[in-house]
Amino acid sequence: MISDKNLARIAGFCYLVVIATGLFSEVFVRQSLRVPNDALATAYNIQTNEMLFRWGFVADLINFVVGMPTILIIYHFFKKSNKIILQIALALVIIQTAIIAVNLLNQITPLLLLSNDTYLNAFQPNQLATLSLLSLNIQSIGYGIGLVFFGFYCILIGYAIFKTNAIPRIIGVLYAIAGLCYLINSFTMFLSKGFANPMFVYLAIPIFIGELSLCLWLLIKGIDTTKLENNN
Repeated sequence: MISDKNLARIAGFCYLVVIATGLFSEVFVRQSLRVPNDALATAYNIQTNEMLFRWGFVADLINFVVGMPTILIIYHFFKKSNKIILQIALALVIIQTAIIAVNLLNQITPLLLLSNDTYLNAFQPNQLATLSLLSLNIQSIGYGIGLVFFGFYCILIGYAIFKTNAIPRIIGVLYAIAGLCYLINSFTMFLSKGFANPMFVYLAIPIFIGELSLCLWLLIKGIDTTKLENNN
């Protein structure tokens, strides 16, 4: 039988993997290879860094699989005192995972277009490059849609943490702020001309702090289950 402390540590470790794989796939793969408004340069980067591009895809898959234990363990602990809120949060994050997982098809499409002789013979290089960049743009928008659901999830979990105080309330506040930043990030992109997102650089900092603070607390300290019981 796994103790509550070890169960929380498992959640923290899984969350750390989620953060690491998410940073790798977003910052070191997608953003490093994609050149905005330059389809040919983006296509060249993908073709010359094919294995990196593939690892980015694999990292996202790992992210979704490893993330589920974290979500379910958090649900397991906090459902005792906030059952309805946690059920709503769980539904939101399942929808988010499904959207982004299916959206990975758009992420891998450029590799299919740029490395398949059938397409290479049927289309001009600039046409294939344009289609590839279009797929990445669709992936980016789909990712933003998924993060809307995750943003609301973070706000609800942050509220549950703040209410129970089983984890320091400041972490609940930081996690809720991270969720709010996800919402601002996505809706800024949706409402901006050309789906530009100038806010991402600034919003990424509070998002990283909020998620990492919860991750490290679970990994190092765990959850004070006595305070959860007192809230029943």
